[in-house]
Amino acid sequence: MALIEVKNVIKTYASGEAAFNALNDVSLTIEKGEFVAIMGASGSGKSTFMNLLGTLDKPNSGSYYLDGIDVLHLDSERLSEIRNVKLGFVFQGFNLISRTSAIDNVELPMIYKGVDEETRHKKAKEALKIVGLEKRENHMPNQMSGGQQQRVAIARAIVNDAPLILADEPTGNLDTKTSIEVMEFFCELNEKHGKTIVLVTHEPDIAEYCKRVVKFQDGNIISDEVKRK
Repeated sequence: MALIEVKNVIKTYASGEAAFNALNDVSLTIEKGEFVAIMGASGSGKSTFMNLLGTLDKPNSGSYYLDGIDVLHLDSERLSEIRNVKLGFVFQGFNLISRTSAIDNVELPMIYKGVDEETRHKKAKEALKIVGLEKRENHMPNQMSGGQQQRVAIARAIVNDAPLILADEPTGNLDTKTSIEVMEFFCELNEKHGKTIVLVTHEPDIAEYCKRVVKFQDGNIISDEVKRK
């Protein structure tokens, strides 16, 4: 069953008196359990497309169904609920709260969801264990390496058991060795925990970890390749 169904999406931005299409009649379907890389040069439309998938922006026309829900016609309150339940975000810059411990950072999405303190703590510990940081739960971000901080961010993305993880250049601030470790965690989340992952990257070696590669150019999808097992 499709988790993501985007059809005939156009996103137009004004530039002075002119206008240009950041997305030009884009259609894409992603099934549950896929691991997809979104690639393209700067200005290709990949970041605009990811903002659309994350419900952080809306197109000028077209449709977007997330897990069967028509998200483009929801009010802001309902959209926030869907975002909290269906989506986990991982960013290039980690986006951790600097004066808050690893476990408290991981608990944040559950606070917004209204989960009680005991359950939050238990689930946060479980998420940190999945990413191999059960012994670092009380460490602050500045007491952890970049790779460890990104793993905390991954734990935060999965703690609500969202079916879809959106990762925007998640290895962009990491060295090669740490990037490999982080990508291996994404592979494990996909294969062992059934997470659907859509990952933006400009690095071909990072895209190699994904099972499908979609390339954007000038607001269009120019290739869509599923790798053979």
